[in-house]
Amino acid sequence: MKIGVNVLNFGPGADPGVLRNWAQAVEGLGFDLLMISDHIAITPDVAERYPAPFYEPFTTLSWLAGLTTRIRLGTTVLVAPYRHPLLTARMAANLNELSGGRLVLGVGVGWARQEFAALGIPFAQRGRLTDEHVRDMRTAWTDTASLGDRKIPVWVGGNSDAGLRRAVRLGDAWHPLRPTLPWLREAMPRLEAYAAGDHLPVPALAPRIALRLTSAPVDGPERLAGEGTIDQIMDDLDQLRLLGAESVVLDTYQGDPRETCHPQAAWQALATVAAHFSAPLTGTEQP
Repeated sequence: MKIGVNVLNFGPGADPGVLRNWAQAVEGLGFDLLMISDHIAITPDVAERYPAPFYEPFTTLSWLAGLTTRIRLGTTVLVAPYRHPLLTARMAANLNELSGGRLVLGVGVGWARQEFAALGIPFAQRGRLTDEHVRDMRTAWTDTASLGDRKIPVWVGGNSDAGLRRAVRLGDAWHPLRPTLPWLREAMPRLEAYAAGDHLPVPALAPRIALRLTSAPVDGPERLAGEGTIDQIMDDLDQLRLLGAESVVLDTYQGDPRETCHPQAAWQALATVAAHFSAPLTGTEQP
Protein backbone atom coordinates (compact mmCIF):
# COMPACT_ATOMS: atom_id res chain seq x y z
CA MET A 1 0.00 0.00 0.00
CA LYS A 2 1.41 3.35 -1.04
CA ILE A 3 1.10 6.36 1.25
CA GLY A 4 0.77 9.92 -0.03
CA VAL A 5 0.37 13.38 1.44
CA ASN A 6 -1.97 16.25 0.60
CA VAL A 7 0.28 19.34 0.48
CA LEU A 8 -1.31 22.72 1.25
CA ASN A 9 -0.92 24.90 -1.85
CA PHE A 10 -3.04 27.77 -0.50
CA GLY A 11 -3.44 30.13 2.41
CA PRO A 12 -1.55 32.98 4.07
CA GLY A 13 1.49 30.82 4.76
CA ALA A 14 1.83 29.50 1.23
CA ASP A 15 4.77 30.77 -0.81
CA PRO A 16 7.39 29.16 -3.06
CA GLY A 17 9.78 28.55 -0.17
CA VAL A 18 7.17 26.79 1.94
CA LEU A 19 5.99 24.69 -1.01
CA ARG A 20 9.59 23.69 -1.66
CA ASN A 21 9.97 22.72 2.00
CA TRP A 22 6.74 20.72 1.88
CA ALA A 23 7.99 18.77 -1.14
CA GLN A 24 11.39 18.12 0.38
CA ALA A 25 9.85 17.04 3.68
CA VAL A 26 7.34 14.67 2.09
CA GLU A 27 9.87 13.08 -0.25
CA GLY A 28 12.57 13.04 2.42
CA LEU A 29 10.31 11.12 4.82
CA GLY A 30 9.87 8.43 2.19
CA PHE A 31 6.25 8.97 1.23
CA ASP A 32 5.13 7.78 -2.20
CA LEU A 33 2.89 10.56 -3.44
CA LEU A 34 2.51 14.35 -3.15
CA MET A 35 -0.91 15.75 -4.06
CA ILE A 36 -2.37 19.27 -4.17
CA SER A 37 -5.82 20.80 -4.62
CA ASP A 38 -7.44 22.89 -7.34
CA HIS A 39 -9.18 26.24 -7.51
CA ILE A 40 -8.92 28.93 -10.19
CA ALA A 41 -11.15 31.86 -9.14
CA ILE A 42 -10.82 32.54 -5.42
CA THR A 43 -14.42 33.67 -5.01
CA PRO A 44 -15.83 34.35 -1.52
CA ASP A 45 -17.08 30.78 -1.06
CA VAL A 46 -13.63 29.42 -1.92
CA ALA A 47 -11.74 32.05 0.09
CA GLU A 48 -13.68 31.19 3.25
CA ARG A 49 -12.11 27.72 3.25
CA TYR A 50 -9.01 28.09 1.10
CA PRO A 51 -7.89 31.73 0.92
CA ALA A 52 -5.37 33.22 -1.48
CA PRO A 53 -2.72 32.75 -2.54
CA PHE A 54 -3.88 29.57 -4.21
CA TYR A 55 -1.25 28.01 -6.44
CA GLU A 56 -2.69 26.46 -9.60
CA PRO A 57 -1.97 22.71 -9.65
CA PHE A 58 -0.47 22.12 -13.09
CA THR A 59 2.06 24.92 -12.88
CA THR A 60 2.85 24.10 -9.25
CA LEU A 61 3.31 20.38 -9.86
CA SER A 62 5.49 21.10 -12.89
CA TRP A 63 7.74 23.22 -10.68
CA LEU A 64 7.76 20.63 -7.89
CA ALA A 65 8.64 17.92 -10.41
CA GLY A 66 11.94 19.71 -10.92
CA LEU A 67 12.57 19.86 -7.17
CA THR A 68 11.92 16.16 -6.55
CA THR A 69 13.25 12.96 -8.04
CA ARG A 70 11.18 9.98 -6.93
CA ILE A 71 7.85 10.94 -5.47
CA ARG A 72 4.70 10.78 -7.59
CA LEU A 73 2.73 13.99 -8.12
CA GLY A 74 -1.03 14.41 -8.27
CA THR A 75 -4.24 16.37 -7.84
CA THR A 76 -6.75 15.80 -5.06
CA VAL A 77 -8.80 16.79 -6.88
CA LEU A 78 -8.75 18.69 -10.16
CA VAL A 79 -12.20 20.19 -10.80
CA ALA A 80 -12.77 18.65 -14.21
CA PRO A 81 -15.33 21.16 -15.62
CA TYR A 82 -13.06 24.18 -15.01
CA ARG A 83 -10.82 23.59 -18.04
CA HIS A 84 -11.42 22.49 -21.62
CA PRO A 85 -10.79 18.73 -21.69
CA LEU A 86 -8.27 18.98 -24.51
CA LEU A 87 -6.30 21.56 -22.55
CA THR A 88 -6.38 19.37 -19.44
CA ALA A 89 -5.35 16.34 -21.47
CA ARG A 90 -2.44 18.22 -23.04
CA MET A 91 -1.20 19.68 -19.75
CA ALA A 92 -1.51 16.34 -17.98
CA ALA A 93 0.32 14.47 -20.75
CA ASN A 94 3.11 17.05 -20.81
CA LEU A 95 3.51 17.04 -17.04
CA ASN A 96 3.53 13.25 -16.98
CA GLU A 97 6.22 13.12 -19.65
CA LEU A 98 8.38 15.86 -18.16
CA SER A 99 8.24 14.29 -14.71
CA GLY A 100 9.17 10.82 -15.89
CA GLY A 101 5.69 9.33 -15.67
CA ARG A 102 4.96 10.48 -12.12
CA LEU A 103 1.49 12.05 -12.52
CA VAL A 104 -1.69 10.82 -10.83
CA LEU A 105 -4.73 12.79 -12.01
CA GLY A 106 -7.45 12.96 -9.36
CA VAL A 107 -10.65 14.54 -10.68
CA GLY A 108 -13.95 15.68 -9.19
CA VAL A 109 -17.08 17.65 -9.95
CA GLY A 110 -16.44 20.65 -7.66
CA TRP A 111 -18.65 22.39 -5.12
CA ALA A 112 -18.10 26.20 -5.22
CA ARG A 113 -21.13 27.79 -6.88
CA GLN A 114 -19.60 31.27 -7.05
CA GLU A 115 -16.44 29.94 -8.68
CA PHE A 116 -18.49 28.12 -11.32
CA ALA A 117 -20.37 31.37 -11.99
CA ALA A 118 -17.13 33.35 -12.26
CA LEU A 119 -15.84 30.87 -14.84
CA GLY A 120 -19.11 30.88 -16.78
CA ILE A 121 -19.75 27.15 -16.21
CA PRO A 122 -23.25 25.91 -15.27
CA PHE A 123 -23.07 24.54 -11.74
CA ALA A 124 -26.11 22.29 -12.20
CA GLN A 125 -24.42 20.48 -15.09
CA ARG A 126 -21.10 19.80 -13.35
CA GLY A 127 -21.70 16.04 -13.07
CA ARG A 128 -22.47 15.61 -16.76
CA LEU A 129 -19.58 17.89 -17.72
CA THR A 130 -17.17 15.91 -15.55
CA ASP A 131 -18.19 12.66 -17.23
CA GLU A 132 -17.80 14.19 -20.68
CA HIS A 133 -14.46 15.79 -19.87
CA VAL A 134 -12.91 12.60 -18.49
CA ARG A 135 -14.06 10.63 -21.54
CA ASP A 136 -12.72 13.32 -23.86
CA MET A 137 -9.37 13.36 -22.04
CA ARG A 138 -9.01 9.61 -22.38
CA THR A 139 -9.89 9.83 -26.09
CA ALA A 140 -7.33 12.60 -26.59
CA TRP A 141 -4.60 10.55 -24.92
CA THR A 142 -5.46 7.55 -27.09
CA ASP A 143 -5.68 9.51 -30.35
CA THR A 144 -2.42 11.38 -29.90
CA ALA A 145 -0.49 8.41 -28.50
CA SER A 146 1.40 11.05 -26.53
CA LEU A 147 1.78 8.98 -23.39
CA GLY A 148 3.66 6.01 -24.77
CA ASP A 149 3.86 3.45 -22.00
CA ARG A 150 3.36 6.09 -19.30
CA LYS A 151 -0.35 5.79 -18.63
CA ILE A 152 -1.84 8.47 -16.38
CA PRO A 153 -3.94 6.95 -13.58
CA VAL A 154 -7.27 8.75 -13.15
CA TRP A 155 -8.65 8.77 -9.61
CA VAL A 156 -12.30 9.80 -9.39
CA GLY A 157 -13.26 11.66 -6.22
CA GLY A 158 -16.69 11.88 -4.66
CA ASN A 159 -18.43 10.26 -1.71
CA SER A 160 -21.94 10.23 -3.21
CA ASP A 161 -23.52 7.35 -5.11
CA ALA A 162 -22.97 9.38 -8.28
CA GLY A 163 -19.28 9.54 -7.37
CA LEU A 164 -19.12 5.79 -6.91
CA ARG A 165 -20.80 5.18 -10.27
CA ARG A 166 -18.45 7.68 -11.95
CA ALA A 167 -15.44 5.93 -10.45
CA VAL A 168 -16.63 2.57 -11.82
CA ARG A 169 -17.28 3.90 -15.32
CA LEU A 170 -14.40 6.34 -15.72
CA GLY A 171 -11.76 5.81 -13.05
CA ASP A 172 -8.75 3.66 -12.39
CA ALA A 173 -9.38 4.27 -8.69
CA TRP A 174 -12.09 5.60 -6.40
CA HIS A 175 -10.81 8.49 -4.28
CA PRO A 176 -13.25 9.16 -1.40
CA LEU A 177 -12.38 12.16 0.76
CA ARG A 178 -12.01 12.10 4.57
CA PRO A 179 -14.29 9.11 5.29
CA THR A 180 -14.95 7.26 8.52
CA LEU A 181 -14.00 3.60 8.44
CA PRO A 182 -17.58 2.38 9.10
CA TRP A 183 -18.87 4.46 6.21
CA LEU A 184 -16.14 3.17 3.92
CA ARG A 185 -16.87 -0.43 4.86
CA GLU A 186 -20.52 0.17 4.00
CA ALA A 187 -19.66 1.89 0.71
CA MET A 188 -17.36 -0.79 -0.69
CA PRO A 189 -20.15 -3.33 -1.38
CA ARG A 190 -22.08 -0.59 -3.20
CA LEU A 191 -19.02 0.15 -5.35
CA GLU A 192 -18.71 -3.55 -6.15
CA ALA A 193 -22.43 -3.79 -6.96
CA TYR A 194 -22.24 -0.84 -9.38
CA ALA A 195 -19.25 -2.47 -11.08
CA ALA A 196 -21.06 -5.79 -11.36
CA GLY A 197 -24.15 -4.06 -12.73
CA ASP A 198 -22.10 -2.36 -15.45
CA HIS A 199 -19.99 -5.49 -16.12
CA LEU A 200 -16.87 -3.48 -15.32
CA PRO A 201 -13.93 -4.14 -13.01
CA VAL A 202 -14.04 -2.68 -9.51
CA PRO A 203 -11.76 0.37 -9.43
CA ALA A 204 -8.90 0.45 -6.98
CA LEU A 205 -9.48 2.08 -3.59
CA ALA A 206 -7.37 5.20 -2.93
CA PRO A 207 -8.92 7.29 -0.13
CA ARG A 208 -7.73 10.62 1.20
CA ILE A 209 -8.03 10.48 4.97
CA ALA A 210 -7.55 12.99 7.76
CA LEU A 211 -4.30 13.06 9.71
CA ARG A 212 -4.91 14.53 13.16
CA LEU A 213 -2.52 13.17 15.74
CA THR A 214 -3.70 13.38 19.36
CA SER A 215 -2.22 12.36 22.70
CA ALA A 216 -5.48 10.76 23.90
CA PRO A 217 -7.64 8.32 21.92
CA VAL A 218 -10.50 9.73 19.84
CA ASP A 219 -13.70 7.72 20.17
CA GLY A 220 -17.18 7.79 18.70
CA PRO A 221 -18.85 6.86 15.42
CA GLU A 222 -17.97 10.19 13.80
CA ARG A 223 -14.23 9.70 14.20
CA LEU A 224 -12.60 10.16 10.82
CA ALA A 225 -10.08 7.62 9.66
CA GLY A 226 -6.69 9.04 10.57
CA GLU A 227 -7.79 10.86 13.72
CA GLY A 228 -6.43 9.88 17.13
CA THR A 229 -3.31 8.48 18.69
CA ILE A 230 -0.52 7.07 16.59
CA ASP A 231 -1.73 3.58 17.47
CA GLN A 232 -5.21 4.44 16.18
CA ILE A 233 -3.78 5.95 13.00
CA MET A 234 -1.56 2.95 12.29
CA ASP A 235 -4.51 0.64 12.91
CA ASP A 236 -6.62 2.70 10.51
CA LEU A 237 -3.96 2.32 7.83
CA ASP A 238 -3.89 -1.42 8.43
CA GLN A 239 -7.69 -1.59 8.21
CA LEU A 240 -7.58 0.31 4.92
CA ARG A 241 -5.01 -2.14 3.59
CA LEU A 242 -7.32 -5.00 4.56
CA LEU A 243 -10.17 -3.26 2.72
CA GLY A 244 -8.00 -3.39 -0.39
CA ALA A 245 -6.66 0.16 -0.51
CA GLU A 246 -3.77 0.42 -2.96
CA SER A 247 -2.97 4.00 -1.93
CA VAL A 248 -3.90 6.25 0.98
CA VAL A 249 -3.38 10.03 1.02
CA LEU A 250 -2.89 11.73 4.39
CA ASP A 251 -4.49 15.16 4.79
CA THR A 252 -3.13 17.24 7.68
CA TYR A 253 -5.42 20.25 7.09
CA GLN A 254 -7.90 20.82 9.92
CA GLY A 255 -9.81 23.70 8.29
CA ASP A 256 -8.10 26.79 9.73
CA PRO A 257 -6.13 28.67 7.03
CA ARG A 258 -3.76 29.97 9.72
CA GLU A 259 -2.37 26.42 9.87
CA THR A 260 -0.54 27.18 6.63
CA CYS A 261 1.66 29.66 8.53
CA HIS A 262 2.91 26.90 10.82
CA PRO A 263 3.53 23.80 8.66
CA GLN A 264 6.03 22.39 11.15
CA ALA A 265 3.19 20.79 13.14
CA ALA A 266 2.00 18.94 10.03
CA TRP A 267 5.53 17.84 9.17
CA GLN A 268 6.01 16.50 12.70
CA ALA A 269 2.79 14.48 12.46
CA LEU A 270 3.93 13.06 9.14
CA ALA A 271 7.34 12.24 10.58
CA THR A 272 5.65 10.39 13.45
CA VAL A 273 3.63 8.28 11.03
CA ALA A 274 6.70 7.56 8.89
CA ALA A 275 8.70 6.53 11.96
CA HIS A 276 6.08 3.95 12.95
CA PHE A 277 6.36 1.97 9.76
CA SER A 278 8.62 -1.05 9.98
CA ALA A 279 10.43 -0.01 6.80
CA PRO A 280 10.74 3.16 4.69
CA LEU A 281 7.60 4.07 2.78
CA THR A 282 8.94 3.17 -0.65
CA GLY A 283 5.74 1.67 -2.08
CA THR A 284 7.21 -1.85 -1.79
CA GLU A 285 6.54 -2.41 1.89
CA GLN A 286 3.24 -2.64 3.72
CA PRO A 287 2.47 -1.19 7.15
